[in-house]
Amino acid sequence: MTDEVVRLERYAGPWEPDDPDANFKAEVAEYGRLDPLHTLHGLSAHTGIPVGALVRYVLARFATTGSGGLLELGPAMVERLREPVRKAEAEGTDGARLAAYREIAALLGWLGAPLDDPDLYPGP
Repeated sequence: MTDEVVRLERYAGPWEPDDPDANFKAEVAEYGRLDPLHTLHGLSAHTGIPVGALVRYVLARFATTGSGGLLELGPAMVERLREPVRKAEAEGTDGARLAAYREIAALLGWLGAPLDDPDLYPGP
């Protein structure tokens, strides 16, 4: 583990409208307007955890969210969610993309059903 010093900096672009990472870059720019240290200093004062340790925690937690999501959903479900997008992009039509959206929405509805109705599945 390194104890590298990282300078917090703001990002305002530029990026091209057709940049595949444009949404992410816009989000980085938007969140960059905030000062996260204000919150972290307050949390540090409340918990007694040093600000640097909280920053490491936040970064590590965010950086591992994707792999954590994969573990929670499982590779088979991730593939089931990706497949309609692959097919739609291969076809390249708005109709195929709309069909993929509907298929993914149905899968997410099925996955989220127990969250919407905790009594959906009877207990023992």
